[in-house]
Amino acid sequence: MSPDERPAIEGPPGAPDDPDFDDVEEEFAAWGAGRPFIYAPGGNINTGSVHGDQRVENSAAGAALGGGERVEAQDGPISWPEILAAQTGFAEPDCFPEALRTLGTRLLFLTGEPGTGRRTTAINLLVESSGKSMVLRALDSDSDLSSWRPTHSEARGYLVHGLSPAVRLGPAAVAKLRQRLEDAQAFMVVMLPYDANRLRGVVRDLDLSPVRYAPPPPRAVFDARLEAVVPDAGRRQALLARLEADLDELLAPELMPAQVAELVDEVSRAGDEGPDPADLGQRLSFLAETEVPDLLKELREDPDALAFLLVTSVLEGLDYRIVRDETDRLLKLADGRLDAVLRPSVDGDGQAPRPNPTFVLRRSLDELLATIRAERLPGEVLVARDFTYTVEPVRFKRHRQAETVLRYVWRQYGDVSGLLTEWMDNVSGTDRELAEPMGRMVGLAAGWGGGRRALQRIHDLAKSDRAQSRRMAAYALGIAAQDPLLASEVKHRLGDWSVAGGSRLRSTVAHACGRDFGASRPELAVSLLRRCYRGEEGEERVVARSVAESLSRLFSDGRQPVVFRQLMRWADRPGKDAGFALEIFSRLLWYPSWFGQQLRTETEFTDGVMTAIRRALNDDQLFGPTCDGLLHWCLTATSDESLRAVVETLLTALAQDMRPGELRLLVEIDRSDAPDLVGRDIAHRALEAWRRGEPQSYPSAPAFGDHDDRRH
Repeated sequence: MSPDERPAIEGPPGAPDDPDFDDVEEEFAAWGAGRPFIYAPGGNINTGSVHGDQRVENSAAGAALGGGERVEAQDGPISWPEILAAQTGFAEPDCFPEALRTLGTRLLFLTGEPGTGRRTTAINLLVESSGKSMVLRALDSDSDLSSWRPTHSEARGYLVHGLSPAVRLGPAAVAKLRQRLEDAQAFMVVMLPYDANRLRGVVRDLDLSPVRYAPPPPRAVFDARLEAVVPDAGRRQALLARLEADLDELLAPELMPAQVAELVDEVSRAGDEGPDPADLGQRLSFLAETEVPDLLKELREDPDALAFLLVTSVLEGLDYRIVRDETDRLLKLADGRLDAVLRPSVDGDGQAPRPNPTFVLRRSLDELLATIRAERLPGEVLVARDFTYTVEPVRFKRHRQAETVLRYVWRQYGDVSGLLTEWMDNVSGTDRELAEPMGRMVGLAAGWGGGRRALQRIHDLAKSDRAQSRRMAAYALGIAAQDPLLASEVKHRLGDWSVAGGSRLRSTVAHACGRDFGASRPELAVSLLRRCYRGEEGEERVVARSVAESLSRLFSDGRQPVVFRQLMRWADRPGKDAGFALEIFSRLLWYPSWFGQQLRTETEFTDGVMTAIRRALNDDQLFGPTCDGLLHWCLTATSDESLRAVVETLLTALAQDMRPGELRLLVEIDRSDAPDLVGRDIAHRALEAWRRGEPQSYPSAPAFGDHDDRRH
């Protein structure tokens, strides 16, 4: 059915034979649990407080921190009540017409700040574009849109909560995504935070321009929301007349749509005499951020009130007796930590009242930042191995102030340097992110101290039985080696440790070779790593892991030729060296770009890459990681035409001479559930021919180095 043929509003799936009917029942049950539920399209919905964006809902009595709020869909069907709530009193932002035109291409990247009504706008865009369809779905930010395809035939709109930095897209992948949406008669909105640096990367990588979202003016939101919540025109006029003198002040320009919705809700609940403007001002949440610091200052020396404030903030809405009991329990548990001042005991201990050093509200972060002339920067998104996370860095306002402070106290106050050294040596072994900044300070301190014992502190860390201390030493060695007066001694120490050092020292050498020291001296680093490796028995296993990690890091940082040459030398040796080299090689297959270049054009490494792939595939212990790496090539090639040619030629070559490893790989490719997997047709034909006993002959297959990527 075309959009023009659809009814004005498509209701939720509800027929008994609808496969999504159970989901809808669960959504209604969850959404309505513990609160009134009203379904009244075009009717008056004005029975509760407001949460999030431009929508109205009832708040169940309970915890104020969200325990009773409706959960917005992040991955899965967007509930019918949420869609209706988003449409209720929606005020179109200025970007709406442009966004609607862009969404006509099936795909829209909408950028704006979270919490400004962006999600509500996205839902309305999807409803409008899809002919008023109410069957929408949400996708989490870690969804890989390069391989994603619509899986629900009824869904007409998809809302994606951002792009993970770990997910890579390109113009080819975007074109395929649009085609899949076109085939499914669906539309997609991808919400992105407004980050100028990241948006430049999106524009460059995807060859498209996101639409910038900004919330509509507070007065426009107020008028649209009030008309929806109070449909009677006479009643609206009476309410507005009561507020006319104070409305401009209440609708401050910085108000977000959700905050305007709070105001409308309070206005609509007023009695016949209308709302009291003074009372409205006390209820609106946007004032809380400015009032809370002053409130805490007033209560600093009142532990009973402080405890009551904290408990009420957690348990708002519960019975007062529960709140009082929990306040008493918190005071007892605090054991004086809510007392700003320590006072003499009843018997008198001869001491005057003094500040309590354990007071939990002693100094605010803003106060401390201002005192040391630092600031908290906006959040940054960082990528870990399997997930992303955000940080809000603390930085000094003046450049290089941190180094200047440390250098000064290190030289002028011996006790401070000793205290910092003890503090660093006892840092938790699980806090790996602390190793780099702490190691940097130790490395700088080696230059500040000088003398023949300049590296002694690093040596002590390097032979520590704590892995965290050895990682710290590795960072410190890279920093110290940047000092021309220390570089030769650092290299001398590392050379000695790699030959005559125990497993702990050699583990530190291996770590250093994968960090700044090795990145700036890759050939020396590879030589040191070769000497560090002594097998994987007992304590040597820790060294072997460090060697493998550093070789992988050097490879991914652009030192591929140096690393690959070393691996091939090891692979030609008998025994444990060959197996170790091929194990590392199987890990490096997850970086297909460099290998693709070697197989696309005849180079000194082309034959070595092919030989290593075959050897790793036919090693029972290495088949799994090698197969996973090559499947990653096949998946990446769906959006990379140059890699597609390499994958097709590689699989054709492997099929011509199939031993058990090559056969198992082709079976895995043929059975894979991944959509549009490059090479599946080659694997299927080769397996069919093998089952029929036919010779594996592909006379038309190009040899490596003979590719013409334009044929794809």
